[in-house]
Amino acid sequence: VDGRGLKEVRSIACSVGLLPRVHGSALFTRGGTQSLSTVTLGGDRDAKQIDDVRSDRLPFILHYNFPPYSVNEIGFLGRPKRRDIGHGWLARRALQTLMPSEFAFPYTVRVVSEITESDGSSSMATVCASSLALMDAGVPLSKPVAGVG
Repeated sequence: VDGRGLKEVRSIACSVGLLPRVHGSALFTRGGTQSLSTVTLGGDRDAKQIDDVRSDRLPFILHYNFPPYSVNEIGFLGRPKRRDIGHGWLARRALQTLMPSEFAFPYTVRVVSEITESDGSSSMATVCASSLALMDAGVPLSKPVAGVG
């Protein structure tokens, strides 16, 4: 579809430490898909509270933003859409298993992934950029992770 052969891979570029005001940041580009991820660390009181029967709290939060301009469309920026929620949960599940325990790393971790352009598999670009940003922030991941899509 995009003119590549069966054994050709899209070009990949990575940069970390781009934004000085956050704990970690990374820009991941694969072909025409790009994700800018930032990591902010907080204390125990910054964890996301889930008000349900169990009254859980989430020490690892991932926000996935897919604005209309990333695919050359016009639209409203506002509440998360189905794609934002679904792709965000997919990326969060990939990263959650590599996060350290709360005893080993007693911080709340918030990752925000902004898709700046998309030509396929933006959730996997989020996994790659977020993994790099977490390592840039000094979060001791059990191992790096990359998404293929």
